[in-house]
Amino acid sequence: MRTYTPKAQDITRSWHVIDADGLILGRLATTAATLLRGKHKTTFAPHMDTGDFVIVVNAAKVVVTANKAGQNFKYRHSGYPGGLRATSWQSLLDDDPAALVTNAVTGMVPRSRLGRAQMGKLFVYAGPEHPHAAQQPTPFDTAAIRRG
Repeated sequence: MRTYTPKAQDITRSWHVIDADGLILGRLATTAATLLRGKHKTTFAPHMDTGDFVIVVNAAKVVVTANKAGQNFKYRHSGYPGGLRATSWQSLLDDDPAALVTNAVTGMVPRSRLGRAQMGKLFVYAGPEHPHAAQQPTPFDTAAIRRG
């Protein structure tokens, strides 16, 4: 069996807008990662970037369930001894909700050059406005995300 490799001219990229108002963070992240990777297309190839562009609006209104906002942390390390810094999800949700959503989606794409290229197609905004009207993005149906 041969590996299917789509050609560059066969890849069509569309733009999707996901309204995160009232959506659960994990379900939003898995949906965004699926669209970014292109797994919803018949031309999906795991070794190529065949995904679409994703715009997430209203990131400040995303829902974090089961008291995870106070219990979970985002960690970073400076590389020096004692350089571990922890930021709770609640403070991220208050200060920079786009970083919380971006961090959740980053954990669901490959950790490679391919994953970094796919993350370059994600745009997250805390409010309802975005500057990508010229790309004519289509609203993504969030009913499937809300059902579970």
